[in-house]
Amino acid sequence: MEYKVIQNASLKAYNTFGVDVQAQHLIRIDEEIQFTQLFQNEIFKQKYFVLGGGSNVLFTKDFDGTILKINLKGIQHFIEGSNAYITAAAGEIWNDFVWYCIDHQFPGTENMALIPGTVGASPVQNIGAYGAELMDIFYSCRAFDTLEGMFVTFNREDCGFTYRDSIFKSVHKDRYIITSVTFKLYLQKAVNTTYGAIQSELDLRNIAQPTIKDVAEVVSHIRVEKLPDPSMIGNAGSFFKNPIIAVEEFQRIQSAYPNVVHYPINDKEEKLAAGWLIEQCGWKGKAIGEVAVWKNQALVITNLGNASGKEIFDVSSKIVNDVHQKFGITLEREVNIL
Repeated sequence: MEYKVIQNASLKAYNTFGVDVQAQHLIRIDEEIQFTQLFQNEIFKQKYFVLGGGSNVLFTKDFDGTILKINLKGIQHFIEGSNAYITAAAGEIWNDFVWYCIDHQFPGTENMALIPGTVGASPVQNIGAYGAELMDIFYSCRAFDTLEGMFVTFNREDCGFTYRDSIFKSVHKDRYIITSVTFKLYLQKAVNTTYGAIQSELDLRNIAQPTIKDVAEVVSHIRVEKLPDPSMIGNAGSFFKNPIIAVEEFQRIQSAYPNVVHYPINDKEEKLAAGWLIEQCGWKGKAIGEVAVWKNQALVITNLGNASGKEIFDVSSKIVNDVHQKFGITLEREVNIL
């Protein structure tokens, strides 16, 4: 199938912030062969950006290049011994993949239910939630090398996974375009209910022996309670990363703020809850024009209607400045800023 180029395309429907901007060119990718065609036509030597579900990007202006919208579809699996191997195309919605696993009784993804975005984007920032991370179930991925014009496969060890990061986001940013991901799930894995409010919500439902479906439903419920629906209120989920700091710095903060919300990483590092830091600076529920910090979760910045990307970015900058002034910590944005 030959790719088609759409000129001066609106991106409002392709980003969950609902920011009304245009791309000079838009190309929808439905088949892998189209990457080879794009390479032959030297598209990758020009300005481009790969767009999955549009849930991790903030457009601050019109994009003067080519947007590649990934629409690759398909999920298949096989079982070998006590493991299930599931391969999902990059354009599959992440939550649809999670429920595919649940419907087939494959444990390991349930704590990451309802994370926005696509499968192809999941390894890029090593997505995670409620005590689970992508790197824990990742087996390999297939990607197109935009410099060499060929498809390559990356194993788990190749990807350099760290907290919300990978080689695809750092050292090889923009070089490789993921076309499919293969996951390895251990069929005997026990459910994890220790993180956040999962166990208390299970108790409320009188579920003593939860299944992976129970956990996924509870996680989805908690997320809906905390996070606004992007189809109703423009947002990109968590706007900032939870900062990881040295134990010595954490002890300094804890001595001044004994109630600081934190999660131990190891004997040298602590993870702080960015939402707590932001809330302490008075931002939770605060609105400036058409931009507001979500009333139930200070990590989320929302577009109340017709905010521009620059207005959203400017509010995020004010938050970064306030947190740094109060705690001496510089928050890092989780979304891509364009």
